Amino acid sequence: MTNLLAIPSKKTYTIDIKQPVYDYLLEHGGTHPAAVKQDISQWQALRQRLVGGEPHLDLVQDMLRYHAHLTTILSKLPTDIGLEIAYAPAFSPSALPVTLKNLVFERASLCFNIAALYSQLAASEDRSQVDGIKRAVMHFQNASGTLHYLRTSVLPKLVFSPDDEQKPLDLSAASVHGLEWLMLAQAQEYDRTKNSVIARLASSASSFEQFHCCSEAFNNAEKDWLAHIETKQYHFEAVSQYRKSRDELNDSRYGSEIGYLTQALARAKKAHDIARKGKVANAVQHDVQSFLEAVQKNITRAERDNDLIYHQDVPPASSLSPIMQGTVVQMTIPKELATPTTIVNSNDMLFTELISWGARAAINIYIDRRKNLIQDQLVEAAQASKDEAERVLRSMNLPASLDALERHVGLPPSLLKKAEEVRLENGPVKIEAAIDAVQKLARQNLKTLDEAMDILDHEASEDESTRENVDIDRPPSHEANKHLIEMYNRYRAILDQAAASDETVRTKWDQWERNITELTWDEADLEGSIPSSTASSRNAETDRHARVLHALLEQLDELHVNREQVVSRAQKLAEVDDIQPRIIKAATGLEKLGELQPAMFEDILDQELAKYDKFISWLKDLESKQQEILQSITKENEAFLHSRKDDESVKNRERALQSLELSYQKYKEITRNLEEGLRFYNDLIGILIQFKETCREWSNERQREIHSLSRSMHSLSVGQKHEPTDSLPIRKAGEAPTTLPGLNSSEWCFEEMSLPPPPPSGRRK
Repeated sequence: MTNLLAIPSKKTYTIDIKQPVYDYLLEHGGTHPAAVKQDISQWQALRQRLVGGEPHLDLVQDMLRYHAHLTTILSKLPTDIGLEIAYAPAFSPSALPVTLKNLVFERASLCFNIAALYSQLAASEDRSQVDGIKRAVMHFQNASGTLHYLRTSVLPKLVFSPDDEQKPLDLSAASVHGLEWLMLAQAQEYDRTKNSVIARLASSASSFEQFHCCSEAFNNAEKDWLAHIETKQYHFEAVSQYRKSRDELNDSRYGSEIGYLTQALARAKKAHDIARKGKVANAVQHDVQSFLEAVQKNITRAERDNDLIYHQDVPPASSLSPIMQGTVVQMTIPKELATPTTIVNSNDMLFTELISWGARAAINIYIDRRKNLIQDQLVEAAQASKDEAERVLRSMNLPASLDALERHVGLPPSLLKKAEEVRLENGPVKIEAAIDAVQKLARQNLKTLDEAMDILDHEASEDESTRENVDIDRPPSHEANKHLIEMYNRYRAILDQAAASDETVRTKWDQWERNITELTWDEADLEGSIPSSTASSRNAETDRHARVLHALLEQLDELHVNREQVVSRAQKLAEVDDIQPRIIKAATGLEKLGELQPAMFEDILDQELAKYDKFISWLKDLESKQQEILQSITKENEAFLHSRKDDESVKNRERALQSLELSYQKYKEITRNLEEGLRFYNDLIGILIQFKETCREWSNERQREIHSLSRSMHSLSVGQKHEPTDSLPIRKAGEAPTTLPGLNSSEWCFEEMSLPPPPPSGRRK
């Protein structure tokens, strides 16, 4: 039996990499999957090679090679590409695996297994030979260095999403830090001839072990690990005191020798008791027993000699000089881990043809910002300016007052054109159909949201019913589903607000339906509905003001056309605007600095978006001109109205034309509102369906958790009828995996498995 601990590997399983990667690249990658088909297959083969492998040096190289490729893969793809990755807990290999859609989880688990493999190789070395000791020390140093790399370089990037209900406890920073120091402590275990050196090294090893006993790394480890580490802690404390006593003996400080031996004896007894009760490995028990006997023999000899010959005072423990710690071994990060290109040439890395994820994200960010800029600062700004101009003209009854003056009978050409537009579109029928479609979509959205709540209510009822019969250790539904309820309330508030907006549009249609319907009449009927006027109301001054108003209105129309042209030019520029070549060129240089992040390209994005500043500036200039024209129109219209004779027939015709003009504006406004409503509900239904699916997955997970708890309790009750067993900790809520085996699978096992049998024992040097 060995007296060293080897970290158990995290068991993984065969997964299908090809389909998720293919699907992701097809939808998001910017490169067709067929272009990297060979890379995808090689990725699958690299990973499959590591499933169920036996510990040997070649496997270390395979794992380091896979890690090198993973670093490139993670630079080309985001962490979540829909690929489910499963690893069992290292210290509970029979427990249900943790399954996450996270490529950094794959990398972190791989680094953990590399460290575990190094420790297994170290523990299997023949330490009866000098070369075996050197190799064991080297492997433990590599294990410690790998864990250090995992803790400092990989774990900070392992970010869990809110949907990850289970997290790998053995990959917490504290757990990895504890294992890191354990490996270093075991590397420290070898002989030195000089007592003072051995005392300092033993003190250092004891410190490493003591750090470990306080670490949460072993909260989930097997009990013999805890006993083993605690035994080693006291054993090395005793060794350091014993070796210090030998140093005191050589310097003829016999009283101090007895003081240190007394401390050594107390710690040796403590180590012996823990080893015996904890049933640690026979090799450890043998070391502890032999050392205890040596200390007892030496303290008997020292006390006898001091009583008969030296008569020196024995100092109390508090006055003994503390033993300084000394460290000979250091952690070693494998160069293949720290610098992946030392094991895989950069040109041979997987997916080198793909644009890096950071660069691809930067391109997508640019496209999104460009789209928002054009929509918010150009399209909507232009529409808002046009709407404001029309509002001001309506307030002055323009151009209806001019049309009523110049055309005594019939309709103005501009109004005839607008009426024809409504008639050809069958306006009222179009609006009614759109209202029905919006209401139907609104009901569908509300139904989907209610179905999601029904799922949560059903799960809560099942949870409450289960609690009446079984005492389960997990949060009740009203606590566990709190985040889902908050999302439900947020979506419900959005739908309520949308319903209020829909009602406003419906009310607007009810108010203007008759007027808008008039626009669909035949031209003769429409002209007949407009009262005529006489020419007697006109004079020279009125005609002059009318001509000026016409000219100003033409300037305003021309300004609207110019504004539309500005927006159109910006949209055409966006159609041919390709930032990808510049991003790729910049990425080539930035990759040398480390992992690419979208933020690294901010300067480029700002520079490229600056191309659209001129369009924004032009719109602002047009807005200023519009204000000047509207001010002139307002002033001229006042003079126009003042110059007119009080002819009631003209006023009646003016009001009728204004009503038709306003009806057309309301028609456009209502249709625009309904189009926005359709887009809103069509976008929201996808989000609500996803939310409903999230609720269903969460509910199913809670149900599977209940089944696993029930089976666990049943196994315990059956086991207690045959022989006493240690009770198993119940998995708490929020720790259930997202993917479980089938109900008839042999993986549904709830008994703790012991660590693999150690290699043949070797004599320690």
